[in-house]
Amino acid sequence: MDKRFCIFDMDGTLVDSMPIWKSLGKDYLEARGHHPTQAQLAAMGPMTMLEGAAFLMDTFGIEGPPERIIGEMHEVMDEHYRTDIPLKPGIRDYLEELSKRGVRMCVATATAEPLARACLERLGVAGYFDFILSCETVGKGKTQPDVYLEAARRMGSTPAETAVFEDALYAARTAKEAGFYTVGIPEEAYAQDWPALSALADETILDWRKAL
Repeated sequence: MDKRFCIFDMDGTLVDSMPIWKSLGKDYLEARGHHPTQAQLAAMGPMTMLEGAAFLMDTFGIEGPPERIIGEMHEVMDEHYRTDIPLKPGIRDYLEELSKRGVRMCVATATAEPLARACLERLGVAGYFDFILSCETVGKGKTQPDVYLEAARRMGSTPAETAVFEDALYAARTAKEAGFYTVGIPEEAYAQDWPALSALADETILDWRKAL
């Protein structure tokens, strides 16, 4: 595909933050005396922060409102995004090359926009993107196509001419079913899904450093 419009996931695709995200819900619950099962943790994976907070309230009786829970989690992640989460190796050169070609790019992420922006600005790559769009802004997680469709609308593109870069199988499947060209990115946190993701995707990038 001659990429003219690109939508990038952030966590696990642009930046190496998935180990921290994967443990956030578990760490939050255990700090409050709860011991979630693997099934409960897996259920939280595709959720937005708001959906996850509601899940914690309903499943574990965590005191609300959801905004308070989200605020507490944001404090933990904010520190990581501002200080120590790194870029995936090779991604800066890949974005630079697309920028030189005049490709329009944006970020569509389940992470709150202020946190995503803080991270990408610290890492010096925020300027490559026209905008950062959070699932929280559109009110739907990536099990539904709203965030991709809104991102394409803002860029003035159609799904068929827009590439979506994703490391999560469920998100890539959502984009694919909505008509987007999908690019699968391997992520250790989703290693068990890689065979299915690589089969689903229109293209895979195993290493950003060798993608150009």
